[in-house]
Amino acid sequence: YEKRLKAFEDMLKAILSQYDSTVEKMAKLKAEGKEKNFTYRQLFANKLQLQAMLSYYRTYGLLENNKN
Repeated sequence: YEKRLKAFEDMLKAILSQYDSTVEKMAKLKAEGKEKNFTYRQLFANKLQLQAMLSYYRTYGLLENNKN
């Protein structure tokens, strides 16, 4: 059970890290006026996917509502 819990915690940490990194990269591209390029759009799609995953965690009470 503890091994499974550790794996969950590691996965959640990785998703939160990816989300933060994605948002940071998007902000940098936006500041450069590159909101319409492929990379920005790909990051936007990734952000939506990560948000969906995080919303499942919130729904099941596995993540506080104030995070992302």
